[in-house]
Amino acid sequence: MSVEVEVDESDLAEMVEQVWESYLDPEGVSPLIPTYDENQPSEVHSSVSITGSWTGHVVYASSRAAAQRAAAAFLAMELEEVSEEDISDTLGELANIVGGNVKAMLPPGAQLSLPQVNLSPEASARFPNTQRISGVYGVWEGEPVSISMWQSSTDNKEEGA
Repeated sequence: MSVEVEVDESDLAEMVEQVWESYLDPEGVSPLIPTYDENQPSEVHSSVSITGSWTGHVVYASSRAAAQRAAAAFLAMELEEVSEEDISDTLGELANIVGGNVKAMLPPGAQLSLPQVNLSPEASARFPNTQRISGVYGVWEGEPVSISMWQSSTDNKEEGA
């Protein structure tokens, strides 16, 4: 049974800002600019699942260009040096970092999965029986980036029983 999530949109935005400033834009010259568009396009995705006291997912999604730029910044590489493996590793790590911060704000008993990375279009990255409950949506150097939280709706059926 899942408890009501204790992480709100401002908490998630603060976590994303800290990750951005620490790993992707430590010099403060290229911030994530909010768009508040939860339907913006994305081409690549990474996620971690949380189970236990709360059940759901934390999802990082972006354009391929933003993912390549994130890998270059995260790994201190030139953009043209970034490989598919670098992109995959970086996206997984970003989902893991934000997911770990979310987990830390949940009641005891929450567990974090290993990251899953999908370097394919948005249509293949959906989570069945979930509802988006929070998200940070923006552009980074003109490219779409989002970090969202999805809560499992299957737990609600158990609560009514």
